[in-house]
Amino acid sequence: MSKVNKITQKVKSTLHFFRNLLIVHWRSLLLMLLGVYLPLQVVQILAVKVWQNEGGFPWDVPTLLAIHGYSNPQLDIFAVFVTRVGSAWTAFPVLSAIAFLLWQRKRWRSLAYVIITALGNVAINRTAKEIMHRIRPQLWESKAPEFDYSFPSGHAMTSMTLVAILLVLNWHHPRRWLILAIGSLYLLLIGWTRLYLGVHFPSDILAGWMVALAWSIGVSLIIKPNLHRVKPSNSKIQPETSLLPDERE
Repeated sequence: MSKVNKITQKVKSTLHFFRNLLIVHWRSLLLMLLGVYLPLQVVQILAVKVWQNEGGFPWDVPTLLAIHGYSNPQLDIFAVFVTRVGSAWTAFPVLSAIAFLLWQRKRWRSLAYVIITALGNVAINRTAKEIMHRIRPQLWESKAPEFDYSFPSGHAMTSMTLVAILLVLNWHHPRRWLILAIGSLYLLLIGWTRLYLGVHFPSDILAGWMVALAWSIGVSLIIKPNLHRVKPSNSKIQPETSLLPDERE
């Protein structure tokens, strides 16, 4: 075989490998683009702007003032109650219960996913707050004041992490659409309470959502909590090796 033929054969083999790889993993690659790369790009834009100017974006303060314009005592009580539902103190027992059920069922991949995602969410939030040092809004006296730094929102990250975990664990079940619908309303409601109470800028909320979304999806792509459900049965490409066993129900 001539040198040219050998090179041609290698090129064809390489193209064939990547074609098969894209056929098998196109969903994961698309999810990585939409669920990890793009959210992180949004966070990068927000963080750079906040780092350069603590005041943030031109729409931060006007949005807060607009929301505060329809405040009343009844909404105050409602917002304080709901914002507590979105705190880590509420998410922790829920995630602990999920982890316990997964442990009982020996779903080790899912258990590892829940633990790593939840702990990582806390670590990322605390680290980012200490790095950014963004002072919270001080436009009016809040009914539920906070005294740590503002960027990114811990409530936004916690609520997004909780919804993302539930979606990932139920991705192959029809109830995922119900979780997505209720979870979306839950995220918006928690985000609204943080703005209504005047303890976060809108950019804090958006950054919290994006960071938590990217982290939750990124961890799921590595640990693959539902690997046993998504293995291609007729593909010639061997599944990826892993330290974790495939789950069985």
